[in-house]
Amino acid sequence: MGELITKATLMDESALNRAITRISHEILEKNEGLDNLALVGIQRRGVSMAKRIKENLEKIEGREVPMGILDITFYRDDLSLLSSHPIVHGTTIPFDVNGKKIVLVDDVLFTGRTIRSAIEAIFDYGRPQQIQLAILIDRGHRQLPFRPDFVGKNVPTALSEQIKVKFEEFDEENQVLLCEEA
Repeated sequence: MGELITKATLMDESALNRAITRISHEILEKNEGLDNLALVGIQRRGVSMAKRIKENLEKIEGREVPMGILDITFYRDDLSLLSSHPIVHGTTIPFDVNGKKIVLVDDVLFTGRTIRSAIEAIFDYGRPQQIQLAILIDRGHRQLPFRPDFVGKNVPTALSEQIKVKFEEFDEENQVLLCEEA
């Protein structure tokens, strides 16, 4: 992959925070509170987003929300194309998924293959009552029939473009950029 150039800033820090706050409120509204609800962030930036949603939900409702971290590396259908030594970040699901309403959280929804892998991984832990999907950016180009329940922003993109979500934990800033190869 070549060097990326930024075509546009899709969200600055305040827009990113507003989108995550809105998603948090929508999760509460759709689920009529936090009963039986748990968050699962997909490694890496989905985890950052899930942590922010968790903080918002706990601040609003005044009670703890279970949260897990999911690494889908070994569930990918393109694992052999990635690397002979893929980087694994680890999965931690410190609660029983059976019968839970799971909100799966990721930064960008593109082909749907990551979500398929994540759902497959969750079912290895048990059988949730329901899986909902919270996404910061939906960029289109689906290859599998997934539609998010909660979306920060829909951004129609060309296949040659990329969405770069930056969280301060990894990138020292919070923003979303539209990029393409130079």
